[in-house]
Amino acid sequence: MNNIQSISPLWEVMPGRQVQAAQKKTDGGSIFADILRSTVDNVRKSEADVAETEYLLSTGQLDNPAQLGLVLYKAEVSMSMLTQLRDRAMNAYNELSRINL
Repeated sequence: MNNIQSISPLWEVMPGRQVQAAQKKTDGGSIFADILRSTVDNVRKSEADVAETEYLLSTGQLDNPAQLGLVLYKAEVSMSMLTQLRDRAMNAYNELSRINL
């Protein structure tokens, strides 16, 4: 039988990323799972930053109120990226499930 070989992602070819890619290959985990996990962690961190910045603003400890807007925007972008990643994964799964073998 023919062995199916995995397609190497483009970011493994980029300079400075080869060490990280080699570490991920040896871990035995899925690259997609690692990307999804890091995206979820990024959303959690950005939401925690929003909560902390809102607390600092409400207690008067925040020197620059514009910082809250920046933190809110970062949280919005990270949530949007997670949503798009989820949507694309679901679309790919639906396409794969329609394939007749």
